[in-house]
Amino acid sequence: MKKYVAESFGTFWLVLGGCGSAVLAAAFPDVGIGLLGVSLAFGLTVLTMAFAIGHISGCHLNPAVSIGLWAGGRFPANQLLPYIVAQLIGAIVAGGVLYLIATGQPDFELGGFAANGYGEHSPGGYSLFAALLTEVVMTMMFLFVIMGATDERAPQGLAPIAIGFCLTLIHLVSIPVTNTSVNPARSTGVAVYVGDWAVGELWLFWVAPIIGAVLGALIYRYIGGAED
Repeated sequence: MKKYVAESFGTFWLVLGGCGSAVLAAAFPDVGIGLLGVSLAFGLTVLTMAFAIGHISGCHLNPAVSIGLWAGGRFPANQLLPYIVAQLIGAIVAGGVLYLIATGQPDFELGGFAANGYGEHSPGGYSLFAALLTEVVMTMMFLFVIMGATDERAPQGLAPIAIGFCLTLIHLVSIPVTNTSVNPARSTGVAVYVGDWAVGELWLFWVAPIIGAVLGALIYRYIGGAED
């Protein structure tokens, strides 16, 4: 049970820190942190939580990561469902806390609330196909880095840094396309408060990251596997 609580707590931090930076700080007059700041915020949430709970739960914080690690032979199938449920609980609670904080501003408008989207809801107006391809490829690379950084042959103790910076880079590339998901829990955690279009487009931010995660894990399993 402790590892499920750790996953929920860690995902709470990812959504509160990452999405919170976008909702509360990115567009703040004169000192907004912008795309670079939001990208760093997401990377830092994973980096800090990986050091804090990596030894307890593995610090997945992401249903796609859990599924990818299963596909890569690093995670048991019987723990997938409880991990995913724990991650969703943490994400939705974090979205609620962020909503309560944000509505404390007198002229608050919900807007996109850091939700992910495509077409007219893409920050750069990118198409459904572009959004799908971006999420698949970015999550594929994320899982490849996770698998490699946590390989027992890799330098020990540095995996959180590699993974955190990888997520930062992913955001730097893909925020203009989809507002960056690569994480179904992160997308769900804010979409439920936006409702309407965000929930309607949520399917893509489950399907694409899961496909990408499985691809990335299988590619690393082939490349990084023991020689025959």
